[in-house]
Amino acid sequence: MVSGYDLKNVPVGSVFQSGEVRLEITQIGKNCHSHCAIHHKMGDCIMPREGIFARVLSGGTISAGDEIHLVSGLAESPLRAAVITLSDKGAKGERADQSGPLIRELLEQEQYVVEEMLLLPDDRRMLETELARLADQRQIDLVLTTGGTGFSPRDITPEATIAVCDRMAPGIAEAIRMKSLQITDRAMLSRAASGIRKRTLIVNLPGSPKAVRESMDVIMPALKHGIGILRGTDGECGSIQ
Repeated sequence: MVSGYDLKNVPVGSVFQSGEVRLEITQIGKNCHSHCAIHHKMGDCIMPREGIFARVLSGGTISAGDEIHLVSGLAESPLRAAVITLSDKGAKGERADQSGPLIRELLEQEQYVVEEMLLLPDDRRMLETELARLADQRQIDLVLTTGGTGFSPRDITPEATIAVCDRMAPGIAEAIRMKSLQITDRAMLSRAASGIRKRTLIVNLPGSPKAVRESMDVIMPALKHGIGILRGTDGECGSIQ
């Protein structure tokens, strides 16, 4: 038991220290797939809302009565990202995912920490569930999806993204389309979306590795500032006239 901190409101990425022990908060809340004994007895359980999970950065012994200190918060933590590839064939193991690993490589070049790599079928409910989890429980700064943005009946990535977002950020998707139109007129067929859920930015990217690289070249220079504003660590831009 910890007193003195409202842990459920401590941002993911914060680091606590007690003696030689250092713990990094990695998740707030966890969905119960089957209700636990507490839920069955009490009719409710705080785990999905307030369960605290941490990564051990430095191990040791903690005892009752030890002091614990918040040694770094959101401003000091690196930008955290997740990548989701949407592909029926990829999820079945019938096609190798090339775009997801490329996105990870490009993110890491920009000093993002890639926390999760997911390969999902083109299933709207499944994608919505993962997007909500990454934003609400993992508090990921940036989620990039690849695939599922075209005209096929199975292309549901934009619909899932729009459904989970609190606010849309259409300029990001528009910038990708505008740049892509200089390369191919088929870029107008992209239905990709971009938006915000709480403090998480979600951006749909195309499915092909070539288009992924071109798209990330367009958006990556501006994203860090936008994410900083969402985090509350950057201010809005302005100028003196």
